[in-house]
Amino acid sequence: MASYASFAQFYDGLMENAEYQKRCDYILQIADNHNHNMGLTLDLACGTGSLTRELCRRGVDVFGIDASDDMLCEAMALSAEQDLNIMFLKQKMQNLNLYGTIDTCVCTLDSINHLTNADDVRKTFDKVGLFMDNDGLFIFDVNTLYKHRTVLADNSFVLENDKVFCVWQNTLLDDDIVNISLDFFEKADNVYIRSSESFSERAYSSDLLCEYLKSAGFVVEAIYGDLTFEPPEPDEQRLIFVARMVKSRNAVS
Repeated sequence: MASYASFAQFYDGLMENAEYQKRCDYILQIADNHNHNMGLTLDLACGTGSLTRELCRRGVDVFGIDASDDMLCEAMALSAEQDLNIMFLKQKMQNLNLYGTIDTCVCTLDSINHLTNADDVRKTFDKVGLFMDNDGLFIFDVNTLYKHRTVLADNSFVLENDKVFCVWQNTLLDDDIVNISLDFFEKADNVYIRSSESFSERAYSSDLLCEYLKSAGFVVEAIYGDLTFEPPEPDEQRLIFVARMVKSRNAVS
């Protein structure tokens, strides 16, 4: 499993186009449109906690979970710098184990796609459902099959800012899995220090995701195109799922 050590260091600087403030506004608008109070909210696979902090600043009672030590170290350090009191826990999505129930779970920026085993996706949905209060909302996004097959595929990209130059190379495999290799070049005096990271993502059909959600006790209320409230276009690169817990669960102690 990837540690994301190098990626954690440069993640926020390279992900400026993620538009965390806009994405936070969008999530809160989804909740409002679906007549839902955010309540106690889990930011699942929170990474460096950029969205977690945005939600916290808007008054949401939020905590974050991620499987990467390095991502969590960045998340905790940045939250402390900004005087935000946020709890972060280290757990894998598919092994989620909480101290009580939640009202909302958000999982953004293709984190579900990082689960390349379909059974781990099913387990993750089951775990979220287990700890979700009845009538709670699960809001998550996924990269589409179109994006994996057409946009990522066997293509390469370059990302850069004033701190680092990143070469992003993809290899498309069977089962819509993309192997991703990242090479970071950080300038130090008159030399460049290179570090590398690699991981894989898998795209899943909407039908399969809806099947897993239903099995976990959710009803899918909407599937939107990214940052819209419209049905996805054929060339949509990211889907937004809004699923409501409808199966009564016993309280988790």
